[in-house]
Amino acid sequence: MSKSKPPIPERRPVSLALQGGGSHGAFQWGVLDRLLEDGRLDIRAVTAASAGAMNGAALVSGLAEGGADAARERLDLLWREVNQSGGRNVFGDSAVWNAAFNPGWLKGADLWRHAETMAMTFSPYQFNPFNLNPLKRALDTAIDFEAVRGSDVRLFVAATAVRQGRSRIFQTEEITDQVLMASACLPHLFQAVEIEGEPYWDGGYLANPALWPLFYADTPDDILLMPLNPFRRDETPHAAGEIMDRLNEIVFNAPLVAELRAVAFVQDLIAEGRLKPNGPDGYRRLRLHAVEADPWLGDLSLGSKFDTEWSFLTRLKDRGREAGELWLATCFDAVGERSSVDVKARFL
Repeated sequence: MSKSKPPIPERRPVSLALQGGGSHGAFQWGVLDRLLEDGRLDIRAVTAASAGAMNGAALVSGLAEGGADAARERLDLLWREVNQSGGRNVFGDSAVWNAAFNPGWLKGADLWRHAETMAMTFSPYQFNPFNLNPLKRALDTAIDFEAVRGSDVRLFVAATAVRQGRSRIFQTEEITDQVLMASACLPHLFQAVEIEGEPYWDGGYLANPALWPLFYADTPDDILLMPLNPFRRDETPHAAGEIMDRLNEIVFNAPLVAELRAVAFVQDLIAEGRLKPNGPDGYRRLRLHAVEADPWLGDLSLGSKFDTEWSFLTRLKDRGREAGELWLATCFDAVGERSSVDVKARFL
């Protein structure tokens, strides 16, 4: 008598919210790689900014082409191209000197910080007049944008409209290499990316990532957050570099914190019966989950976000896979049932 095959586990629909963070996006690569390998999540929507948008586009491209295995291959190709397309210049670097002459002890010195501040006074329109950006080659090689635009997985990418001073969300059918470059454009390092006559900067300034598109679109009620900036630190920074690093984390987390506060408020009103879920106003119960960055990336400095050495990227990927494995073991069963993270206690 032949043995019956084990039943195929039911896949659970989920939306992903991918934060930006330069080369720390390789940590997300690792998380996504492990989740795709596991195969029990049905990813139906992705909202993202900056490096998270690059991961999101590679993910959607692969899912459209051939499913989970193809998505893993696209993500791997993306980060290999990031490594090979201009080194530290892919995500930019506030220093203008070659890394070979920048030992770690020198970067921590006051004199170095003064010199780095001086370098920041130069505009990218001055030190990069030809607007060279090696990220374009990496994106065009690693992502099939036609597959992305034709996908039934919703993709929302945030960029900051410079003149209008507001966030613009580009949707699936609008995604191009220019949109991803706009979403990752740090204005003191790269010239603004112009789309339809409007210059754009990094989407993380106003939406990192934007959650609100998931509230109104026909997307799953479960949202899995993947932040890249630690939310909490145990010690108060004192050195100039440490202060700047922490300020950067706070600034780029602020938009997400604001949206999470609004989500928590609405969910409380629904729980108290003061708002009706699934009514004409579009309010609904949401279940939130998170693969948190704090325990995995808290030991890394702001400067490491510009490091695209392959050994560093693969270490981050390994950390991400470990984090993904832990989340699957401890939180997966909550998907479709309840939130697995206390938003107010953890982020607010």
